Amino acid sequence: MRLEIANFNVEDITFGDETSYQDGTLIINKEEALKVVKEDEHITEADIKIARPGEDKRIVPVKEAIEPRCKADGGAVFPGVTDNVEAVGEGQTLALKGCSVLAVGKHWGSFGDGLIDMSGEGAKYTYFSQLNNICLVADTDEEFERHEQQKKNHALRWAGHRLAKYLATEALEDQEPAEDDIEEFDLEPITKRPAKVNDLPSVVYVMQAQSQMEEMGYNDLVYGWDMNHVVPTLMHPNEILDGAMISGSFMPCSSKWSTYDFQNCPTIKNLYQEHGETINFLGVIMSNLNVNLEEKERSALFVQQIAKSLGADAAILAEEGYGNPDADFIECFKALEEAGVKTVGMTNECTGRDGNSQPLVTLDEAADAIVSCGNVSALIELPPMETVIGELEALARDGLSGGWEDDDELGSSVKEDGSIIMENNSMFCGDQVLGWSPKTMKEF
Repeated sequence: MRLEIANFNVEDITFGDETSYQDGTLIINKEEALKVVKEDEHITEADIKIARPGEDKRIVPVKEAIEPRCKADGGAVFPGVTDNVEAVGEGQTLALKGCSVLAVGKHWGSFGDGLIDMSGEGAKYTYFSQLNNICLVADTDEEFERHEQQKKNHALRWAGHRLAKYLATEALEDQEPAEDDIEEFDLEPITKRPAKVNDLPSVVYVMQAQSQMEEMGYNDLVYGWDMNHVVPTLMHPNEILDGAMISGSFMPCSSKWSTYDFQNCPTIKNLYQEHGETINFLGVIMSNLNVNLEEKERSALFVQQIAKSLGADAAILAEEGYGNPDADFIECFKALEEAGVKTVGMTNECTGRDGNSQPLVTLDEAADAIVSCGNVSALIELPPMETVIGELEALARDGLSGGWEDDDELGSSVKEDGSIIMENNSMFCGDQVLGWSPKTMKEF
């Protein structure tokens, strides 16, 4: 499978009469864009606001991030979500690079929502402060919210996906990418590789996507199908980079993988860079996360069997979330090591506000090589921002995973002057377990 991603760098975003891309500027016809958003009748209020790197802006509650993309041949962008179910991972995909569409709640938040600061101390904690963000600030009708809460969350996220596809399709029509702005991802079938590649250490990437909720609307999706109904399976890395995986995680926000993270997964890209040079990259085992022990053991056996059948010498194991999912992470770690597959794990920790608690719910001697991507419970204090996109009170009132309405010692997360104190939990996709976390080490 050969995939080309043609990148059109977005240096600024503005509103205008026609959605287009000109000399590094994305121009958005807001009226047309909001029509696309409101194709779902349950979305009653919507607006689009722009947040640029370095601006004195705070965005909360953020639910999802998506890179605007379209296929050069008009094919599926997010199969099973914005499009019919069809294979992705081949051909040419056009991407508006350096920007993202953020789905933001207008009047409410939820456990899995987060915060982004575009400047100051808070900007250090999330990759999305570095992007030009198209903030879709939207809400749904009251009855829909009361009876279909998970679908409401679903509705806002999928509106973001429709908007992302619309922007790329309209802006990049008839645009020709520069040759040096095209990324190529070409991985030969495993049994058809030359001897010099087969002789290198074989590495598989195991991704444990969030899938613990039985109700639709709270889990990640693969080709539009809820990961709760999927057993571990081998996927071509191009599928993940090209829209097959959609975020839907209910996990505390710093632990989440957004759709943008799947589309730009740094670990996959780094494995591609080393393929044929230092390693033989076998592909991705997309695993799930479960609730009870038997389910966890079963999934670990599936992962072990696939890795053994592929002849993997080594694995990188990445966990989305913490707490209960730690048991899946360690069970999978044990199964891979038992099969002789040398494994390195990537996860965040929950060591408490003082940093002294056990980092994972369960541990094992087999898990002797783990990259930590930060402590979800670490306290973060941030000054007020001139502009809030969304609603700041959601951080405390609606129970975002790292915020609170009242604490005996700390009071409310949101102070009268607009400053905040919160746990890292609330930082949108802040731990970046997929490979670009700023918390793994310091360079001197």
